Amino acid sequence: MPTYDVAIIGGGIVGLATAYRLTDQYPDTSVVVLEKENRVAAHQTSHNSGVIHSGVFYEPGSLKAENCREGKHALIEFCEREGIDYEMCGKMVVATDESEVAGLDRIEATGRANQIDCTRIRPERLYEREPHVQGVAALEVPSAGIVDYEAVAEALADGVTDRGHSVQTGAEVRDLHVTPNHVTVDTTTGAVQARHAVNCAGLYADRIAAMSGQNLNTKIVPFRGEYYELVPERRSLCSRLVYPVPDPAFPFLGVHFTPMIDGRVECGPSAVLAFAREGYRLADVDWAELWETLTYPGFQTLAARHWKKGLRELLQSMSKRAYLQAARNLIPEVQMDDFTSPRAGVRAQALRRDGTLVNDFLIRETDRVVNVINAASPAATSALNIGSLIVENYLTDRLASLQVPIGPSDAD
Repeated sequence: MPTYDVAIIGGGIVGLATAYRLTDQYPDTSVVVLEKENRVAAHQTSHNSGVIHSGVFYEPGSLKAENCREGKHALIEFCEREGIDYEMCGKMVVATDESEVAGLDRIEATGRANQIDCTRIRPERLYEREPHVQGVAALEVPSAGIVDYEAVAEALADGVTDRGHSVQTGAEVRDLHVTPNHVTVDTTTGAVQARHAVNCAGLYADRIAAMSGQNLNTKIVPFRGEYYELVPERRSLCSRLVYPVPDPAFPFLGVHFTPMIDGRVECGPSAVLAFAREGYRLADVDWAELWETLTYPGFQTLAARHWKKGLRELLQSMSKRAYLQAARNLIPEVQMDDFTSPRAGVRAQALRRDGTLVNDFLIRETDRVVNVINAASPAATSALNIGSLIVENYLTDRLASLQVPIGPSDAD
């Protein structure tokens, strides 16, 4: 079977960025990326809002805060080097009434602790900057932007293959066999052997981790986020990213307006339980996966704690009028006819058995496998730095122990 030094499971932006960093730092190490779809970036990478996050929302000192700040700069450098369009359009976080000002204070303090350039502005200044947006106060964050993450992922994949390494599509992982000396990855296109493996499987990262022997107290719960698009003649309603003050108890940022790099403007997302891990429509149901989620004690506890919020999100998902009301909190003049049909993405959110959400990136390892178990937003912004983190903190010592690198030509 083909044999490599490192097999990376998952051809999304985190897996590809890890492969890119690894093959740059250790060019003699043989690497294969295994992706189950027929193209890279088929799921979370190509179904997000395309935002280059500033890092203003994340707990100071967390992996999210540190990797977002550094990863943003690495992403911009990569885009400039590869000729990928991006725009640092900036962001407004808006308190729509006085009850949200304390939350805006908290975000401003977090942003400053994270060394993010952010400026508190009054309603008059908000009107000058975004005349269609209403609020009693706002936080202006210039260091946020937009990009096409699918294009970034494809460029990363090209970089890996240009260095002589392999990106295999259509290779769905069915099982892992871990021995003291190697990992055998059983895929739908045949088995692959590697000295070490990195699990960047996104929506299925917990399952791959369990196959590796990782003792988990965590499960991936899929949440579907739906986006409406503004009709072309109403794209002038905002020129920057416009966000509400998020609920600190909920890991989602609420319905917001996002200019896209191709000129479109989206509004969203909602956040409802997806009935399948890759369930992009309300009608997409995988009964086994749904049952697994509904019977998980962590989800039951979460649902009991946040059932009112969950019902509101579900109503927004099912009712365009309810969605419109959420959007009007930020831009009152938006009308029903301004929205075109929605698209959706699915977020892989790690949830502990006690019902607490994993709010930071979560990376765990066994003797032969590094498991990236939780890499939700801002993972795309942070991807290149996450890749460096995995290489430096988890793979360097492992690779140093390899006396003779194993390459694809050594297949038996």
